Amino acid sequence: MGLRRGDGGAGRKAGTWSVAAPATVGAEGHTRAAIVQLLLEEGPITATAIGSKLGLAPAGVRRHLDALIDTGQARASRSAPWQQKGRGRPAKQYQLTAAGRGTLGHAYDDLAGAAIRQLGEIGGEKAITEFARKRARTIVAGIEPVGQHTADSQNTAHTEAKAEEIAEAFTEAGFAATTRKVGAGVQICQHHCPVSHVAEEFPQLCAAELEAFRELLGTHVQRLATIANGDCACTTHVPLLSLPIAQNNTSTQTAAQPAAVRTNDSGRSAE
Repeated sequence: MGLRRGDGGAGRKAGTWSVAAPATVGAEGHTRAAIVQLLLEEGPITATAIGSKLGLAPAGVRRHLDALIDTGQARASRSAPWQQKGRGRPAKQYQLTAAGRGTLGHAYDDLAGAAIRQLGEIGGEKAITEFARKRARTIVAGIEPVGQHTADSQNTAHTEAKAEEIAEAFTEAGFAATTRKVGAGVQICQHHCPVSHVAEEFPQLCAAELEAFRELLGTHVQRLATIANGDCACTTHVPLLSLPIAQNNTSTQTAAQPAAVRTNDSGRSAE
């Protein structure tokens, strides 16, 4: 449940979802929904950037952003120095809060949590782990694992394509997933997690996803951030150089690390 589109650079190819064009976001509700979707997939993002993508005046965008902040669905912070373009006061960047993501739907969280707790009482931690693995493998069912890793360009392209394939499968499962090239690797970013509230209690769900990524990509991958831990997206780094799983003892690491240093300004002032 995200907006799938091309951005002219590294990342996901254009798909079946798209940001509403200016002609279709005239109604207040449609405009607000389009802004929320951009905050979901591209946050933190400035009001100017949102206006540019939707063909709206920054002042109008800020009005919607202020309303989202007032209801606790979004927050704002100043850009880091390295993100600033040009001179002047750093622009504000906006992103959804946990409450804002919650409005996008966490159906049956209570029921799912209760069911997994009962499963644990009956079968113990092993039963929960096996359930999580089966769920993750169901999402990526039909995706063939990559062959043995080498450092050649053909293998690099294959790994990138496989990461894209995984992102598409998770998008279809409601995770609004994208990929982006970062240095000597590619990152799989899940901008929404329909089970994040349950995953807070049962981290086996996140661990099973990471295990599925490793099995399909045939290399060590590292989880950098998770929505369940309070980050704005679940981000997994996939190296494009040869790094066999069997030779890397840190491959079992599943704890998320902070995606970035957060600034402490969360007010409503304009850019």
